[in-house]
Amino acid sequence: MGKKILIVDDAKTIRQQVTFTLTKSGFEVIEAESGKDGIALLNAHRDIDAIISDINMPEMNGIEMIIAIKSNTNLPHPPILILTTEGATDIVAQAKKAGASGWIVKPFKPEILVEAVKRLTGS
Repeated sequence: MGKKILIVDDAKTIRQQVTFTLTKSGFEVIEAESGKDGIALLNAHRDIDAIISDINMPEMNGIEMIIAIKSNTNLPHPPILILTTEGATDIVAQAKKAGASGWIVKPFKPEILVEAVKRLTGS
């Protein structure tokens, strides 16, 4: 099995598109629908190689999730790619400051997403 990727997005259709795109390219994908779910899954699956996260989600948004992961020494710290409709430079800056490794704006091109994930995971 390929590298394990966690996709965190409240939109089921986006999770399905990302899962389809990445599994077709040999990645294993786990899905979460909020930042809180994402943290729980990261804690349960400590071998996750990268996280792809939306910013705008209920319960805990993507930036809050990044901060929670990076500040918790008991959690693994895989690279985090932001996949969102947000393109505002201040939000991009907040995500980078929190610890995001990269940024892709929706709608995404499958080949760009796969290339970014390969770079992040060294595959």
